[in-house]
Amino acid sequence: MQRRAYASGLAALLAAVSATALAGCSSGSGTDSSGIDAKTGTTAGPIAQPGRYRTLFEPCGSVPLATLQDMLPSVTALPVEQRDRVLRGTAAVTYDTDRRVGCAWKADGPDATHHLSLDFERVVSYDPSVSDETRAQEVYTTKESAAGLAPASPPTTAAPSTTAAPSTGAPAAPLAGATKPAAPGTVGTALVPGGQQAQTVSPGTPSPTASTPPEGLESRTLTDLGDVAFLDDVLAPAGSATQQRIVSVVFRTSNVIVTVRYAAQPTRVGEVPDSEELQERARRLADRLAERFDE
Repeated sequence: MQRRAYASGLAALLAAVSATALAGCSSGSGTDSSGIDAKTGTTAGPIAQPGRYRTLFEPCGSVPLATLQDMLPSVTALPVEQRDRVLRGTAAVTYDTDRRVGCAWKADGPDATHHLSLDFERVVSYDPSVSDETRAQEVYTTKESAAGLAPASPPTTAAPSTTAAPSTGAPAAPLAGATKPAAPGTVGTALVPGGQQAQTVSPGTPSPTASTPPEGLESRTLTDLGDVAFLDDVLAPAGSATQQRIVSVVFRTSNVIVTVRYAAQPTRVGEVPDSEELQERARRLADRLAERFDE
């Protein structure tokens, strides 16, 4: 009887020790990972939300054939093989296609040369306290300021200023063809492909020439495209007697920044590309791309 009682007591003791050990092992193995920084893999405080987009779609195939033919009108007169090559576009060389991609098209014709390019940039914040979308807005604001436009940020109580507010983020690569900020009432310059300089006028400044965009078509912010957007219209000297107009439409949707750049250079001396036509075509393509990102 004593041996049986001893065995029963030993079994109960072993069971209690096992239960305690299991409870200790499971107490720290929960699935809640809110204290882990997904961007750095270290324990941290509250983690900012990641951006909506994790990848980018291929840009060369994102423009419908009919749209390309409309924006590159001289392409229809090219031989079939050359036309197909132009319409395929040339993909930009990037190191990470999940972070940045681009594509460019060029069509030479007897009346004008047209250029079209797309750039998609997915912005990622490596600061766990700053969301991808917030960082993307900082990059976008830098581009908007480079175009000589006041950043489209929420109104503040500070006194109105005639100069663009500086971006709080790290500087991003400037847009080719985007204008540099100009002091009020002065003529600024813009960098364009080939290292040439384009003439641009600060908002509200009288036009020095008849070639500047008419009222309502000047460089401006847009309210009906993406989260925030702007349009930049620049007239640049393209040669000794010809001029090139470059229209850029830039918009941000969550943590992606999209740039549509459309340019025309007439071959006839003294002819100036029409702002309204170029802007309308660039806007239509930008609207289509915004819809694609929303799918």
